[in-house]
Amino acid sequence: MNDGDDHRTLDLVKELVHRLTTPPPTHLTPTHPTPTPHYPQSLHYAIRILSSRMTPSISPNEAAMVESIKRNLATQGKSSDALTFADLYTKFSSKIGPGSVKNKWAVLYLLKTVSEDRINQKNMPSNAPANAFLSSLSRGGLPELGLRNDSNLEGYKDNCKDLRGSVGNLGKMEKGYSDNSNDFRGLVGTLGKMEKGYTDNSKDLRGLMGKLGKREKGCSDGNVSDDFRSSSNLKDYRGKGYSDGNVSDDLRNLSCGGDVSRVLKGKGEVGKGWSGGVLMVSKDSENLRYMAYKEFVDLWKEENEVSEDVLVRDVLYSCQGIDGKYVKYDKNEDGYVLPDWMKVPRATRNVVRKLCELGWLFRKVKGYISESMNQFPAQDVGTVGQAFCAALQDELSEYYKLLAVLEGQAMNPIPLGSEGECSGNYMSFRRLSVWFAEPIVKMRLMAVLVDNCKSLKGGAMAGAIHMHAQHGDPLVNDFMKRLLRRVCSPLFEMVRRWVLEGELEDIFSEFFIVSQPVKDESLWREGYRLHAAMLPAFISQSLAKQILRTGKSINFLRVCCDDRGWADAATEAAAAVGTTTTRGSLGYGETDALESLVTEAAKRIDKHLLELMHKRYKFKEHCLAIKRYLLLGQGDFVQYLMDIVGPELSEPANTISSFKLATLLESAITSSNAQYDDCDIRARLRVKMMPHKTGDRGWDVFSLEYDAGVPLNTVFTESVMTRYIRVFNFLWKLRRVEHALTGTWKTMKPNCITSHFFSKLPQAVKLQLILTSRKCQVLWDEMNHFVSNLQYYIMFEVLEVSWSNLVKEMELSKDLDDLLAAHENYLSSILEKSLLGERSQELNKTLFVLFDLILRFRSLADRLYEGINELQSRTAEVKSRGKSNDKSSEPGSWLGEGRKALTQRAGEFFKNMGNDIDVIGKDYTTIFEGFISKLPVQQHIDLKFLMFRLNFTEFYSQLQPITRGKLF
Repeated sequence: MNDGDDHRTLDLVKELVHRLTTPPPTHLTPTHPTPTPHYPQSLHYAIRILSSRMTPSISPNEAAMVESIKRNLATQGKSSDALTFADLYTKFSSKIGPGSVKNKWAVLYLLKTVSEDRINQKNMPSNAPANAFLSSLSRGGLPELGLRNDSNLEGYKDNCKDLRGSVGNLGKMEKGYSDNSNDFRGLVGTLGKMEKGYTDNSKDLRGLMGKLGKREKGCSDGNVSDDFRSSSNLKDYRGKGYSDGNVSDDLRNLSCGGDVSRVLKGKGEVGKGWSGGVLMVSKDSENLRYMAYKEFVDLWKEENEVSEDVLVRDVLYSCQGIDGKYVKYDKNEDGYVLPDWMKVPRATRNVVRKLCELGWLFRKVKGYISESMNQFPAQDVGTVGQAFCAALQDELSEYYKLLAVLEGQAMNPIPLGSEGECSGNYMSFRRLSVWFAEPIVKMRLMAVLVDNCKSLKGGAMAGAIHMHAQHGDPLVNDFMKRLLRRVCSPLFEMVRRWVLEGELEDIFSEFFIVSQPVKDESLWREGYRLHAAMLPAFISQSLAKQILRTGKSINFLRVCCDDRGWADAATEAAAAVGTTTTRGSLGYGETDALESLVTEAAKRIDKHLLELMHKRYKFKEHCLAIKRYLLLGQGDFVQYLMDIVGPELSEPANTISSFKLATLLESAITSSNAQYDDCDIRARLRVKMMPHKTGDRGWDVFSLEYDAGVPLNTVFTESVMTRYIRVFNFLWKLRRVEHALTGTWKTMKPNCITSHFFSKLPQAVKLQLILTSRKCQVLWDEMNHFVSNLQYYIMFEVLEVSWSNLVKEMELSKDLDDLLAAHENYLSSILEKSLLGERSQELNKTLFVLFDLILRFRSLADRLYEGINELQSRTAEVKSRGKSNDKSSEPGSWLGEGRKALTQRAGEFFKNMGNDIDVIGKDYTTIFEGFISKLPVQQHIDLKFLMFRLNFTEFYSQLQPITRGKLF
């Protein structure tokens, strides 16, 4: 605020004091009367009041103040003045914006107080106290300044500039800067200067200022800056001996009351020289405060039909879910309320409803407990739900104890009187609010938990309660942890029994591990699984999987392996982590201990299980046996088996005896190195005839199977063995094709050696024979190249590499799941690389078409060389008989037709055979080119190596230069 504003504000204050102190003009007085002699004191008094930091003892309510003023005027018989005031107030309140009064209530309060002070002064008895300050206090109005005229006027004139500073501070306080330390220092400085003009009362004023400085520190919430504490004025006051202990006898009992106003409590009479200017409320010898409080109680009784102690007892009843005499539960309102016909203030109704919230929450919690316990035998409440109800009941027991104490205090009447007389054990609404602060927080939490857990059970309920425990309030956090220890006790007991004993007693389906009845071979894969909905949030997914595997391992050892060594491993694991195997060793908040126990138990039990699988049940040896027999890795056995079962398998499938094939299988085993294998392994190998259709041969339905047995059938399940049979059928057909090509080569070789017998045949027949044999030999070479490289790729690039990876992964396996995963990777790798995977179906079909063409070629080659053999024998016979005609010869035979006819028939035979070979060769080339064109687009990199082996010399690239970019 600048100097211009200071002057304007001071002028406004002067004008206000002038109007208040000047009597109204009459017909005997001039129109502009002169100010009274007390004008300087009144002006100084007004500035002191406006510049102080005092606050009224009533709440600022502008509308209530206006109504009070109008009511007082009407009571005094001044109805016209009341109407005039109402009209002026309407104009006064309508002015807003710059230049208007912001704190209108303060102006109204000042005017009302001044008016009441005048009325009290007129009615003052003749024996009024001499001290002006105490006289005003005894009347209940504003304190008077009570200064000498001359000294006051002189002090006022000398310090007018400082007073303007104080008025400037008043303007700042109106804008909301009343706590500004600089303004407060200016005000204290002004008061210090004004003190010099009040010579008669300087000692009392300095004592008052020193005391005010002390009280300001204790009652202003620390808003006074350090600059004020060290200000020069304050040092001056303290330097003169007015410290905390050197207070005058008249002000020795000055203290800070419940509000910001100062209260004078001294019993003795204040000194005659007192010249105070601070608004105070006194307690005189007549005990006005007690009388005022009693008057307030009488007024409260007039407005209330029921006393407060009766309502307090009703509130306590409602907090136990019981209807009181007046406070009852209303279903429509869904809460405890007072009846509408009862005459009580709205504030009392609100207080009662607010306090009865605790009873409403108690009713909800108690109803849930009763409903759950009543439904327990018939419905699946569950052990976790029972523990939750028991924990809530324990909390309600503590709540009952508190209510018993409060009911005992509520039996005492609420006393009247001062603070010293009201220190007994009684119960009022205000005290009840303090007592209910902590219970209502807990009851709200329990009510929220009840609402969230109504449809939940087991681990889901524990998880929902755990989510509410993540709270920053220590009270809430401790309460939730105490509750969760009770709730999670059954859940942690289930975990302990499952991890250390493999027992799953979950009658109400509360655990996050679910079991189902399955065969022994499916126990590990399908017997147990995680139930995600029952997994609480304080147990991680990885820890839950480890818990699941540990219990599965124990059950697998007990059921499938008939082993009890897991018990010692579990005991050692519990001892290693410093816990016991007894009930109650784990609980909520001990997640680290639980994780340590599960990790240690899993490590020891899994190690014991793997040792059992490798040593007692020889898992690796059985995998090797499957590789040797089902994957045709035992070469001599496969070759001998194919030789002895070949004639039998060439017959129709429906005429083949499986018993005869079993005998041939046993013969092949005893005739090869397979006879040196373990008897248990050889006994597991059996013949299996696949379902066949009409027209199928024995080659199409023959297969071998391996019976792994328990517990190895956990790894070699029915689905796994079906995939092994798919690989066997593919490899068996590949070996059959190779065997067919080998047989064709054996047929072709002696005919080439004995071809000199045809030297005397006509040149045309001889040329056709050589040309047909040449075509057959070239096509055989091409087919043999493809089959040999494909077989090499399958046996070495696929089977041997996959087996090597399996051995490495088996050595690194830490549990049965790792072992299963290693075997699954091994089998999947074989299927993918052998063109049997889902992504190689089209390529697999093309490959089997090539196999069928090769078998067709084998039949054609057999017909060709059978014809050559017959032609050779017929030629020798014709030569021996000469040109004579044999009448007994059968018509149509080569021998009966003579040499010329024999030569003609031979030419036609070789020509037809050559055409058939050309057709097969053309089909083979076309399909083979399509096959190798699809190899580069396969995702598995090893299939690209197959293409590289097949086209190593770039023969097919040079043969088809046009499609080279497309194929290669």
